[in-house]
Amino acid sequence: MEFVNTYQSVAYAGDYAKLDFSNTYHLAFRDLPAIYSAHVKGNTALDFGCGAGRSTRFLRGLGFETIGVDISPEMVAKGHEIDPQGDYRLIPGDDMSGLPHASFSLIQSAFTFDNIPGLDNKVRLFRDLRGLLQPDGILANIVSSPEIYVNEWASFSTRDFPENRSAKPGDTVRTITTEFDDPTPCVDIFWPHESYLDVYSRAGLEIVEMRKPLANGDEPYRWVSETRIAPWVIYVLRGSN
Repeated sequence: MEFVNTYQSVAYAGDYAKLDFSNTYHLAFRDLPAIYSAHVKGNTALDFGCGAGRSTRFLRGLGFETIGVDISPEMVAKGHEIDPQGDYRLIPGDDMSGLPHASFSLIQSAFTFDNIPGLDNKVRLFRDLRGLLQPDGILANIVSSPEIYVNEWASFSTRDFPENRSAKPGDTVRTITTEFDDPTPCVDIFWPHESYLDVYSRAGLEIVEMRKPLANGDEPYRWVSETRIAPWVIYVLRGSN
């Protein structure tokens, strides 16, 4: 199946902008304040793949001076509409040359690399992001776990896509976000842990910490698989020596 960036859609941008940090998404963000407190030394942040700005505003709420960037004009426009005072920037073609080199103490990428095809593309972008980090800066890459594509979740369904089970690195996989009115499936790129290790090594990054967040069971959500299987992987990275 040909890869199509679902997020470059006015309708999808509108649905995505309505999401908060509840249900399965809660687990992607729950541990980030503690992670950043432990590893980040400054207060300048770049939100790479900011979408409609939810994750950018999350960083601002933690006290970071944050720039949000995205390739989707629909998403950036929605970010400006929701938060006119926010700093949201369009980077056509993933061109980050206009951003200040070696300036960010934190770069956050929440789900962005789920939607970026190709080994070379991923390596190039991680190298570019590494160049934007301060020498002691940290890059947090939050991605979908391979298990998210073959189980049912509070926020997602995959039962209509049995072909996900045979996906290999680089293949397209599909999920339906059950919190959206629009049933159009989201198309991601399957990229397991071993493939990320290869990308990080080629990009000159090393893992400082890795978390696979599980629900505790006492949250106010109707969990499906989240107490047994981690839907997300959080990689905390820095430039290797």
